[in-house]
Amino acid sequence: MRLPPATFRLLVLAAFTAAVWTLPAAARTVHAAELVMFESPFCEWCEAWDQDVGVVYHKTEEGRLAPLRRVERYAPLPADLEAVGAVVYTPTFVLVDGGREIGRITGYPGEDHFWGLLGVLLKQLGTSPGT
Repeated sequence: MRLPPATFRLLVLAAFTAAVWTLPAAARTVHAAELVMFESPFCEWCEAWDQDVGVVYHKTEEGRLAPLRRVERYAPLPADLEAVGAVVYTPTFVLVDGGREIGRITGYPGEDHFWGLLGVLLKQLGTSPGT
């Protein structure tokens, strides 16, 4: 028996959807953790971070473990970040996992210090670059 193309596509979509939702939650989650950068448009330290780190962050192991998400400091806080404590200074980098704040880096202390401090935060997740 040959199915009409529209029916066949619908069955394939249903099978795919069922397969995805029967996976464990961890397997469905692309990135549980993210590094949220609170920034402002006139922040020269944000610009320095962009030049030193921002251009390569997405290519690093750290960027794979905690993808970068940029949030305007003075914009309304996104609903999924309501559990994050108050942010006063820019840049502030907040490591968030499952909606909860793991830790933060306030300010930009320079490239070497940034990577070291981020490594400490990532260890709190139970993971770090190279593991």
